[in-house]
Amino acid sequence: PPPPAEQLDISSAPNEGTVVNNSTPPHPASTSFKLKFCTVCAANQNRSMEAHNRLSAPPSSYSVISFGTGSLVRLPGPSITQPNVYNFNTVSYSQIYDELQAKDPRLYRNNGVLPMLERNKGVKWGPERFQDWCPGMPRLEHVSRGDKGSLGTEGGVVDVIITCEERCWDAVVEDLMNRGSPLNRPVHVFNVDIRDNHEEALVGSKGILDLANRLNEVADKERRLNGPNGWDQGTGDARRGFDERVPEILAKWQEKWPNLPALWTLSWF
Repeated sequence: PPPPAEQLDISSAPNEGTVVNNSTPPHPASTSFKLKFCTVCAANQNRSMEAHNRLSAPPSSYSVISFGTGSLVRLPGPSITQPNVYNFNTVSYSQIYDELQAKDPRLYRNNGVLPMLERNKGVKWGPERFQDWCPGMPRLEHVSRGDKGSLGTEGGVVDVIITCEERCWDAVVEDLMNRGSPLNRPVHVFNVDIRDNHEEALVGSKGILDLANRLNEVADKERRLNGPNGWDQGTGDARRGFDERVPEILAKWQEKWPNLPALWTLSWF
């Protein structure tokens, strides 16, 4: 069964500036190939959306989708026993924003929920649940809605999944295993452990972008050296070379980001 829904998943206004460290690998804007990413937290509200926003924003402009793994979307309410609860896939960030704005604008702005939803409205339509996603099914409606990072994900598959909490990583890996790999397509699944608050989400999203850049740089080099044949099926010299180097990439990344404990496995769609 999926893990329990996240009780608190809040953020405040996003930081538009992104500081690029000199030790970060060359930017993927200069390459001809870009990996496709999926970010995941419990409620698809704070950490996964901060990372979605950063990965999809210029100059990176990666193709990105994002999800939550909880059973319901829970946002803070007037008290800890009165959360605001919503279903995944059926309500938009705009609808949630309007409802909470009408209920108590002062409360929900002061606790960071309204600024978070303002950010989310500019990223995509609404929260989605990972377990309800069908990899390989077209996602054309997300392009028509204008979701950030949706271009390139129309085919409904990604190369890399990055979760933001170990229980979410467990849920993703278990769900993919239970599906039985109908597409026979490999996907790297990472967990970058991020505490669920606005400040940690900002730092974590920078770490996730750095990891994405490092992975993309190696993938592009391998494809340039060995050609793209068999890449999507997990075969061919380029794909094998990339897969073999992922543990090394993660180890070097972890040295730079010791406060973001990471996990990794290779799974299948």
